[in-house]
Amino acid sequence: MTRLCALDDIEDTGSAGMTAGIGGGERPLILVRRGGQVWAYINSCPHIGLTLDIKPGRFLSLDRKFIHCTNHGALFRIEDGLCVAGPCVRQWLTAVPVEVRDGGVFLA
Repeated sequence: MTRLCALDDIEDTGSAGMTAGIGGGERPLILVRRGGQVWAYINSCPHIGLTLDIKPGRFLSLDRKFIHCTNHGALFRIEDGLCVAGPCVRQWLTAVPVEVRDGGVFLA
């Protein structure tokens, strides 16, 4: 398993961006933390494929309840990556399976 980061590298109720080797190439990732749980997605909006963060590593709405695409305002549920508002409603971010163990976040 590939270690992405320490759990504490991601602020609780926060997010982080990084790259990881997936499918034979380096891919940009979004990681979102809620307590001891982390969700990961490819950092690519399904609307037109741009990364979601204009400011690197800033992925959440102001209330921290959604992943926010700062290019077009789309909002995605943290738990499953479903777009619930914006130009790509009912489309999904591409999930990346991760595990949290021994204080680290790992590609599953």
